[in-house]
Amino acid sequence: MNEPDFTSERPILAFTLVAFTLMACLAGVDLVSDLREGTTISHVAIEGTILLLGFLGAALVARKMITVTRLGRAASAEARALAGELAKSAAEAARWRSEARNLVHGLSQAIDEQFDRWQLSPAEKEVGLLLLKGLSHREIAEARSVTEATARQQARAVYKKAGLSGRHDLAAFFLEDLMVPTQADGPRAL
Repeated sequence: MNEPDFTSERPILAFTLVAFTLMACLAGVDLVSDLREGTTISHVAIEGTILLLGFLGAALVARKMITVTRLGRAASAEARALAGELAKSAAEAARWRSEARNLVHGLSQAIDEQFDRWQLSPAEKEVGLLLLKGLSHREIAEARSVTEATARQQARAVYKKAGLSGRHDLAAFFLEDLMVPTQADGPRAL
């Protein structure tokens, strides 16, 4: 849901407030002048009504301006808080990537070495990595600019050379030991 942009209303509200106040003041000056000179009751009633409407309009616009200002300040505070949270999240992600860089590199190297032991071709290695990333055969075909049938055939070749039954076994082969929960005493055996 889109929130209205209250900050763009301030200039309009300020102009309207000045206009209502000016109208009320001019009606008041004219009313005082007319009362000194003597005028009809209907004329006084009309100018008095204009005076009251001017001050009422000014009061309503002032109230709206206060609300807009309050909402603008709240939105600014929320934006600052969100920016702080975003910066904190970005710093946390950068810290995690920095800490995990060597581990990820080691895992990548270990996967590549296992692919070599299985004697996978370069194309099969690429397909194996894309399978581990969770891509579908169609997505693999698009990423490699081949047909979906070719991607499927190369995936079957990876499974056959690895002695695995499919995508889940391939992922489990590399990731099963990484997913063991740890306790305070150390790794838990399954």
